[in-house]
Amino acid sequence: MYVLGIETSCDETGVAIYHSEKGIVSDLLYSQVKMHAEYGGVVPELASRDHIRRLVPLIKETLKEASLSSDDIGGIAYTAGPGLMGALLVGATTARSLAWTWQVPAIAVHHMEGHLLAPMLEENAPAFPFVALLVSGGHTLLVRVDGIGQYELLGESLDDAAGEAFDKTAKMLGLGYPGGPKVSALAEQGEARFKFPRPMTDRPGLDFSFSGLKTFTMNTLNKTEKTDQDKADIAYAFQMATAETISIKCRRALQQTGLKRLVIAGGVSANKQIRASLQEMTKKEGAKLYFPRLKFCTDNGAMIAYAGCQRLLAGQQESLEIYAKPRWPIDELSSL
Repeated sequence: MYVLGIETSCDETGVAIYHSEKGIVSDLLYSQVKMHAEYGGVVPELASRDHIRRLVPLIKETLKEASLSSDDIGGIAYTAGPGLMGALLVGATTARSLAWTWQVPAIAVHHMEGHLLAPMLEENAPAFPFVALLVSGGHTLLVRVDGIGQYELLGESLDDAAGEAFDKTAKMLGLGYPGGPKVSALAEQGEARFKFPRPMTDRPGLDFSFSGLKTFTMNTLNKTEKTDQDKADIAYAFQMATAETISIKCRRALQQTGLKRLVIAGGVSANKQIRASLQEMTKKEGAKLYFPRLKFCTDNGAMIAYAGCQRLLAGQQESLEIYAKPRWPIDELSSL
């Protein structure tokens, strides 16, 4: 079965086609980064309007690239949440309308479930059960995964998500948007001059907190002359603190669950230092680390098409009702 996947939760319009046996047959993405960079962050209304402009042409182009027509599509999967309400509604209304017109089932997909299952798109896919770290601009979650829809929330960020902390640190350092890649690039020029705290690692538990680290970064910056080297050293210290904090929490999660497989997904999972810290940690723990290729770390239609395909094959589908869930806890999902 061919499944059309649509992703419009934030600032990237993703469309892909996944086949239940052949895998990904077409995958296209349009990023709004340049548009939002002018404002230093995502402007929800502009994001929604751009999704409206881009989505239908991107669907047509995706079908053309796959040498398929609407008659070949057996189902449509779309991101229903969490995310920006206006952006989500663009994808939901388009998906539901096409499903009705093409006479095929549609399925609402949880954005973070899409990220969580993105490593399944790789040849070396992890087997269940495993621990998943979902780390992005809006979310930082540790989840025990026993199967699709079988999720136990182990820990989450109590304030800023890791990606949000990267963006705010970039703004402090005058680096612009998006912050993650810019902080990472600047950190490569830095030295181990400052020692930043590893938040909430001195107490038990698997929750995260990055707001204090952000404040510590600002206070450290204000004590320097704010030279280029000062900023590089601060970027280095911030990135190391974030990576080691995440690594410590993931090690605890593996030890607590007794599992030996760790999946990392979401936009921040593309960070080289975070990957390196987790690879070192899992090696010491005798565990194995899995992550999607870089293009599937950020928002994309392929992960939505895959997640939707699995649920459609299990017989799940939605009614004709059009809805979006800007807030949608992952542990509310039904299991297959």
